Amino acid sequence: MKVKIINKSTHKLPVYETIGSAGMDLRAHVSEPIILKPLERTIIKTGLFIELPTGVEAQVRPRSGLAAKHGLTVLNSPGTIDADFRGELGVILVNLSAAEFKIEDGERIAQLVIAKYERAQWLEVQELNKTSRGEGGFGSTGK
Repeated sequence: MKVKIINKSTHKLPVYETIGSAGMDLRAHVSEPIILKPLERTIIKTGLFIELPTGVEAQVRPRSGLAAKHGLTVLNSPGTIDADFRGELGVILVNLSAAEFKIEDGERIAQLVIAKYERAQWLEVQELNKTSRGEGGFGSTGK
């Protein structure tokens, strides 16, 4: 699939790092370093603008290394970028660690996954089919 992109940053376009990668790394586009204090959140811009085809979304997800090593994650994960959005891609980062984290220009801050989706049509009914699980949720199937 071809996706139109405008890159106003000084960084290379996002790429798949391996043949099996589902996501491409997004980089911070900041004029000066940003210090993210413990439990603080901020929107980090990327300098990227995209035009997705209808029926496709871009999902902004955390980078596992930043999450595991530094407690940094994407707050609304996965963040959805709709096909009709034309603004600059931003990443809502939150620092869940006890230490400050410094975000520098060009830092890989999140990953972007392009995914197809289907739109649902509601069919209003009076009852739903029964299942063995029923209304059980939130841990009802065991550990």
